[in-house]
Amino acid sequence: MANFAPYQDTPEIQRALSPPAANTTSRGPSPRTSLDRTRSIGTAAVSSPSPSPGWGPERDVERTAWNAGPSSFGGTRENVDMFETRLGIRMDYEACLAYLLLPPAGPALLLVLEHRSDYVRFHAWQASLLFSFLFVLHIIFSWFTFISWLLFICDIGLIGFLTMHAYQDADTLDRYEVPFFGPLASSILDDE
Repeated sequence: MANFAPYQDTPEIQRALSPPAANTTSRGPSPRTSLDRTRSIGTAAVSSPSPSPGWGPERDVERTAWNAGPSSFGGTRENVDMFETRLGIRMDYEACLAYLLLPPAGPALLLVLEHRSDYVRFHAWQASLLFSFLFVLHIIFSWFTFISWLLFICDIGLIGFLTMHAYQDADTLDRYEVPFFGPLASSILDDE
């Protein structure tokens, strides 16, 4: 629980930091129990987690890595599902939704719903800021057909490019920052 009493440190000091990137050269035991478990994709035998202490019956969901094989962009997706999101969707998929859910309204909705993952919130802030600016440009140049279509093609290209980066960078938690709007999104996220 956070302590909001006067003369105390702010609760943001106690925020959990992201773990360092996984070292692929050493194969020792992982400090996270979710990576130590094995999961058989095609069978029903899955190790059951220990019950968590709490009030009343609480369903404890097993969190395991998604290492079933190479992803569609190449490489394995071992470290993607290490961090929880509020919506229960994999973090890489939720970060992609920031760009695919009818920007700028979709990212704003994602900012309201997601509070656990800073990675997803960064992409939601960046998408909402960038596409709000582009929306204003669309309104300004709506009387010029050629410029409107050119802006629309740029929108589609940006959505595809940024969605690809949000998906690929989720396993290392790298943030691809668009000039001006990316650093602004990072500063807003750091101030939260």
